[in-house]
Amino acid sequence: MGNALRFLCGQCCKPTAAESDSHRPPTHGVPASVLALAHDLFNFNITSQVPEGLGNHVVSSKKAQANWYRKLLDAWTEAQPPPRTPEEAARLVIETLKRHRQADVEGLLAFYGLPQPHTLVPVTVKPPTSLPEGVTHELQTLPIYAKAVADGDGMTVYVSTADPRESAFVPNEVHEAAIQRSEARARGNRAEADAFHRKITNAGYRVIFQNNEEILARKYRIRLRGIDAPENAMDYGEEARNELIEIIRDKCLRILVYEEDRYGRYVSDVYCGDLFVQELLLKKGAAWHYAAYDKRPELAAWEREARAKRVGLWALPNPEMPWEWRAKERRQGG
Repeated sequence: MGNALRFLCGQCCKPTAAESDSHRPPTHGVPASVLALAHDLFNFNITSQVPEGLGNHVVSSKKAQANWYRKLLDAWTEAQPPPRTPEEAARLVIETLKRHRQADVEGLLAFYGLPQPHTLVPVTVKPPTSLPEGVTHELQTLPIYAKAVADGDGMTVYVSTADPRESAFVPNEVHEAAIQRSEARARGNRAEADAFHRKITNAGYRVIFQNNEEILARKYRIRLRGIDAPENAMDYGEEARNELIEIIRDKCLRILVYEEDRYGRYVSDVYCGDLFVQELLLKKGAAWHYAAYDKRPELAAWEREARAKRVGLWALPNPEMPWEWRAKERRQGG
């Protein structure tokens, strides 16, 4: 299983933007159902054999099954990063085998204990091919670490200064501190290296260790545009945060920035691969449509859809609006 994890989950388990430049993300968080599929694809790559027992769940022949696994192996290894959650693995299987019999696809998913098609939240919005009106700039992030997700609608992200959109704006003192830090580390002077890194972080940057190299990255605080998730201390607050983590953890994001709010956060639409993050959160019942600040009708429709299904926070007997909860907290605190 270890070889399969390294071969097929390597990208999703690479080091991510963390609070420490020496951090490594855990590799043990991949669910058993995803690891089982990764293991079988790894074995198929070596032996061209499909797993025993699959025939009890599907109707097509062994030859057809081998054809599925060839397609799935190609799709999995091309994914950047490969699936990490059962939902991501199920989406890859469904998309890859969409021209095959529905009974076979459902049987294959059942064999691994992956979600069935009817249980997945459908996504309709695709990433724009050009910048929409109102976007001030675009960010392409390094992989997101779970601890960087503050709550259900906010996160900290890092963008490599090697990105041409960043490189021209890095202050000279930050470049110099990064060089001096590397030299101090080469001399084994950890205290001096840490002092230079504090200078870098105080300027809004961080040195991140990823893929066996050090990356100088700029820090951005992001607020998801058009939604308002329950605060962490509210009912369903932690669940909302966990929903966002499950969508973006260890992923590189495309972020379209519209404005900076009074707290210094960049109010943005966020895309994780082909998924529009706000759409998923609203349809999962992990957030409210923030209608006071965003009038997009599709956001209102996605909230109504989740309300009607009583999913997420809408399963609560009396869900409280986050903006009203914050106003009450301010009154009580004052």
